[in-house]
Amino acid sequence: MEFTVNGTVLLISLLLIIGVISAKFSSKLGLPSLVLFIVVGMVLSHYIFYDNALLTQLIGTFALIVILFEGGLQTKWSNIKKVYKPSLSLATIGVLVTTLVIGVAAKYILDLTWLEGLLFGAIVGSTDAAAVFAALGNKNIKRKLTSTLEAESGTNDPMAIFLTVSFLQLIQLPHINPGELIFDFFWQMGIGLLIGIILGKTAGWFINNINLDSSGLYPVLSIALALFTFGLTSLFNASGLLAVYIMAVFLGNNDMTYRHSIIKFNEGFAWMMQIVMFILLGLLVFPNKLLDIIWEGLLLSFLLMLVARPIGVLLSLLVGNFNMKEKLFISWAGLKGAVPIVLATYPMVADLEKSDLIFNAVFFVVFTSALIQGATISPLAKYFGFSKGDKVEVPHSLELVSIGKTKNEMMEIQIDEGAAIAHRKIVDVPLPDDTLITAVIRKDELITPMGDTILYPKDTLYILVSKRKREQVKQTIMKIEEKQSSMED
Repeated sequence: MEFTVNGTVLLISLLLIIGVISAKFSSKLGLPSLVLFIVVGMVLSHYIFYDNALLTQLIGTFALIVILFEGGLQTKWSNIKKVYKPSLSLATIGVLVTTLVIGVAAKYILDLTWLEGLLFGAIVGSTDAAAVFAALGNKNIKRKLTSTLEAESGTNDPMAIFLTVSFLQLIQLPHINPGELIFDFFWQMGIGLLIGIILGKTAGWFINNINLDSSGLYPVLSIALALFTFGLTSLFNASGLLAVYIMAVFLGNNDMTYRHSIIKFNEGFAWMMQIVMFILLGLLVFPNKLLDIIWEGLLLSFLLMLVARPIGVLLSLLVGNFNMKEKLFISWAGLKGAVPIVLATYPMVADLEKSDLIFNAVFFVVFTSALIQGATISPLAKYFGFSKGDKVEVPHSLELVSIGKTKNEMMEIQIDEGAAIAHRKIVDVPLPDDTLITAVIRKDELITPMGDTILYPKDTLYILVSKRKREQVKQTIMKIEEKQSSMED
């Protein structure tokens, strides 16, 4: 089916509208939105012929950058620093074990060679950030579990990509030195981590000091920095996706001007990219081909969900303070999504002989994982006693928005437990001159600040401050903490 420019614009608008409506109904149906996006793509494949694996890979990679950046921005370091060891274990050992177990199964079930079977295992070995963030985003599930799953999904893509590319190379270049692959793994992870940290700190300073003419340019700058991080890291043959996630975590956990605008822009952009990516992935598959491997696909899906993933989780969490119920929940919440399907395009682009079979099997496994596991995460969390209903979000947000240059901005500060500023009157907080606490948010209540208003832990403060005094405000708060600490000593 051919389209004119105007017709293509109309089609894209309809796809986005359908995607937004699908997202609305997905929560009511208890299904991950990606399931409905994929279904839309599969339905449209009857009317639109699309088989461009390279374009899908490009758009999928771009979408993953946006999704990981948005997820990293909203990841609180105070939560993940308590679980980073088990998360990294899941992201490396867990992916490797899952790859080996399901790879052996795929060799016999799909009649593949050993390397092709392991390639299949590598493709489906990782959990998906988009699926996990979407499934857990509005659920008030035990913090330790959600932090572990989010950190795992944000950091396990590099391992899956490395294994996928390595097995592809071993298939195409059987005489390659395995030692080179091992060195390549540590290089990709190490350099990706290093660049992510450096650019995370640099990006925060850059955003806060560039003083752009329009506030609307700050969100654009943020996503440009994420793309730059990926591109620069890739030039060094390192893991760009890992660098983007680490950079976003650093950026999101430090003071950032126009924070609310940047986060909301990237949240909307991430949703748009999810819609486009999953619909495209649905277009790339033909439902009649899935029917040809329905029994093999179902068997692989259940082996992945009930055998391979649980073994990977249990071995990864041998050291740690997770009980059996928590391990079972982490195992079941290892959703598959865009990453495996995007990785499944690698053999197609490489023109591997059985690439179509591998892609269709991967697609089937991902679809059933999202459909079955995604729909049962909440009931399982309630059954185990991990769920406390819907997540309570802060119902207010303030930001100083200017259409031109401004010397002032709004800082957002949340008071942590044990902070020196807690339990003090506002009048007793020695803020710099021309600095004003404009609002105090306590739970779901917006409080008008007065001099005798007492500040409590978990209060969120909005402070109007001159940009040149931003650091002074931070230093003043730190001095208060040091003063309290010395008094307690």
